[in-house]
Parts: sequence; structure tokens; C-alpha cells
Amino acid sequence: MWLIYEVQGFIDQGGTVIWAVFFTCLLLWLCIVDRYWFCKITFPSFANSIIADWQARNDHKSWRAYKIREEIISEVRMRLHARLSLIQTLIILCPLLGLLGTVTGMINVFEVIAVNGTSDAQSMAHGVYRATIPTMSGLVVALSGYYFAVRLKQIADSETSKLADKLMLL
Repeated sequence: MWLIYEVQGFIDQGGTVIWAVFFTCLLLWLCIVDRYWFCKITFPSFANSIIADWQARNDHKSWRAYKIREEIISEVRMRLHARLSLIQTLIILCPLLGLLGTVTGMINVFEVIAVNGTSDAQSMAHGVYRATIPTMSGLVVALSGYYFAVRLKQIADSETSKLADKLMLL
């Protein structure tokens, strides 16, 4: 229960932009989990059925067989790389949303300076602290997602290459 209060306090300090970072983070991780699920759970049976269909073919040497093989590999590559560009876009978006939160927070700090003058250093420091929370949040989300985006791309490239090797032109 204390965690909920801590998170609520963090969101209150960071401002409304934290919600945008949160929903971007949620979408990012849903896409990452979806891609891992596809690569690790769904794709192996899909690849096995493609390999079985290829091996059941009589013709592996003709130009037509070569083009069919290219089309299969291209389709597999597209399926494995699906949503990776969305993941990369969300990763890029998170720090920008954090920066937006910092800019809006700094506007509030300048508003305090305009109203109270520069004599209240403690409230200015607290305002600057609150203004940096969205940037930190956006960077944490982006950095955590970046590792998995790179890893998913490596898995997709590797699985495509493995499948292409298994679809031999005899």
C-alpha cells in the first residue's frame, strides 16, 4: 500500500506530463512483451510449419522456387520486425515528453520568481527539483526500453537468418 502512496507522490511532484510518460511507457512495454511472446512462443511453431511446407515441395532448384523462398523469407522478416519501429519511436518519444515536463515546470518556477522575486531560493530550488522529475522519468523509460529494442532486433535478424538457412535451394 505504501508503494501506491509513493508513486502518487512522485506523479504529483512531476506534474501532468508524468501521465503522458506513464502511458507511453505502458504502450512501450506492451509492445515489447508482445514481441518477446511472438519470438519465443508463437514463432517457433510458425517457422516449423514453413520449413515443413518447404520440404514437402518437389521443386527446390528452379527460378520459381527461388522467388517463392525469397517471398517466404521476406514475410518472416516482416512478421519478426513488426512493431519494432513503433517501439523505437516510443523510446525516442519518452525523453522528449520528459523534456516537455521540465520546460513546463521551469515556466512555473519563473512564474514564482515573477510573483515573489528572487528572495525565496528554497521555493525556486524545489520548483527546479520538481521540473527535472519528468525528464528523469522519460530517460529511465527510454533507457530501459532501448536495451530490449536492440535485443528484439537481434532476435528478429537471427531468426530470419536461421530460417533462410533452413530453406535450402537443393
